[in-house]
Amino acid sequence: MKLSFYGGAGSVTGANYLLESAGFSVLVDCGLIQGAPSVEKKNLEPFSYDPSSVKAVFITHAHMDHIGRLPKLFCDGFAGTIYSTKATKDLAELALLDAQHLQEKEGKIPFCEGPVVSDLMKLWKCVDYHQTVIEGPFAVRFYDAGHVLGSSFISFDVEGKRLVFSGDLGNTPAPIIKPTEKLPDCDYLLVESTYGGRTHEDSSLRDSVLEDVIEDVAKDKGTLIIPVFALERAQDILLRMNDLFEKNKVPRMPVFVDSPLAIKMTAVYGKYEDLFNKEAENKVLRGDDIFNFPGLKLTPTTEESKAINEVSPPKIIIAGSGMSQGGRILHHEKRYLPDPKSTILFVGYQTAGSLGRAILEGSKEIVIMGEEIPVRCKVKQITSYSAHADQPRLLSWIETSRARLKKVFVVQGDPEQAQALATKLKDDLIVRAVVPEAGSVVELD
Repeated sequence: MKLSFYGGAGSVTGANYLLESAGFSVLVDCGLIQGAPSVEKKNLEPFSYDPSSVKAVFITHAHMDHIGRLPKLFCDGFAGTIYSTKATKDLAELALLDAQHLQEKEGKIPFCEGPVVSDLMKLWKCVDYHQTVIEGPFAVRFYDAGHVLGSSFISFDVEGKRLVFSGDLGNTPAPIIKPTEKLPDCDYLLVESTYGGRTHEDSSLRDSVLEDVIEDVAKDKGTLIIPVFALERAQDILLRMNDLFEKNKVPRMPVFVDSPLAIKMTAVYGKYEDLFNKEAENKVLRGDDIFNFPGLKLTPTTEESKAINEVSPPKIIIAGSGMSQGGRILHHEKRYLPDPKSTILFVGYQTAGSLGRAILEGSKEIVIMGEEIPVRCKVKQITSYSAHADQPRLLSWIETSRARLKKVFVVQGDPEQAQALATKLKDDLIVRAVVPEAGSVVELD
């Protein structure tokens, strides 16, 4: 059995793993490589394998760094089956359609023309958690990863061995969705390391820090802009603001969700309340519209988005993209980053080379749409809103399977984060752990 690391090795984004046994090839994820423009050019390069030879793709969740190159895979010859949970399929379709629309709007050439996403969806099959799927020699099972709605980690039983792909693991307990399930006993594990060397701040601080930031913006009569990922982070923030406003913990002010994709994805959540945790489920049962409150305005159209500028502060703008790599947040950053009364609040991971990382790390001037923009506003961050497990959670999750584990491959992290987790696994759990190189191929004995 061979395992090839064609994305997600040595970087957070671009997850793409090829698993081969008895002449049968399958993929786990096929994501976009994200970051600086020079890095993102790699998305257009040919795959390191023949897409037409791949029999199936198993998708962990609907973030673009796990699904974004599926259209290219399809146009380059893939004609097999795509598997994921129902929620992931619904969210992935929205995300892929939105990405294609943005490419066309910005004058960028998409991977291929035509109704690619609708054709791709015809290959997609939905599975339930714990349901076993048979593809060639592989017996495959999905488990709840607790990362975003419908997210999974996936186990493969083949050749008398079990291999688990973590996908992205949740920062349990999460505001909305259920906790990450226990890792089943396995021989090999690919584990994400986005925060492999870090510990999140106490999750109980989430509300208090957000409350403080909103109060400061109200006092300064400024604007709070929050770059968000349309999936999970936008919904988490709306849920928390709903609580803060309903309990009168912060002054009322206009709140805008300026992301057509986030608006559509929030609507999907209503179809999958069975995936909510007990706290969120109980709120829904009590009749609480957890993603809505007085003062909230959704702005799906361009005209509505532009009209936000006419609303006097204090006000809050929630917009995509989460790492400020595109989308409507860029227009708001151009307007409000130079304003000392305003605040930009990061609630998600900012990958190396992204505009969001540059702002977060203290750049006093950045370039947006070819224009130099001074950064004079306050810059804040809440790491406990992250949907990724930190080092202590990752170690705790892996520890339950340490007796059987032959090797752990640490992936989906910046090099220093991946190495920090690998070292901790070797030192604390006495587990063989390696950080694979991009493009490397290993044989699993």
